Amino acid sequence: MTKAAPNPERINPAGCNCLALRQATRHVSQFYDQFLAASGLRGTQYSILARLHRNGPMSINTLAAGLVMDRTTLGRNILPLQRDGLIAIAPGRIDRRSKELTLTKAGAARFRIASAAWNEAQARFETAFGGKRAKALRALLHEVATNAAIAASE
Repeated sequence: MTKAAPNPERINPAGCNCLALRQATRHVSQFYDQFLAASGLRGTQYSILARLHRNGPMSINTLAAGLVMDRTTLGRNILPLQRDGLIAIAPGRIDRRSKELTLTKAGAARFRIASAAWNEAQARFETAFGGKRAKALRALLHEVATNAAIAASE
């Protein structure tokens, strides 16, 4: 690996890609969380329920990979969902050593309630940011999230 030449933009925190992404993520997450608060869910929890609603039962590892989330972090996020009866955790159907997550009836009902709030947040974001720009932003962020050259090493 060759050493990059010093670049003032690289050593200036305002030029840090990671910081900019984290700041934007926190800002948008807080925005969506305001809308979801009445449902008792946070954005990450909503994403978990949405993925289970859309794809059906799945292993913790599969869900973590789909959400681009570390398995341990996912584990902390599913505990309150399990405690509240919104998801069930059982041994995997194929590999009994793995854990499989399933959306419960209560989870599906909570997801439907939260979806209305999420739709409102989505509409307001797109009104404020612009529909075309929001779509382009999602496409760009998807490219970032799936870029193998910047994936975490295993």
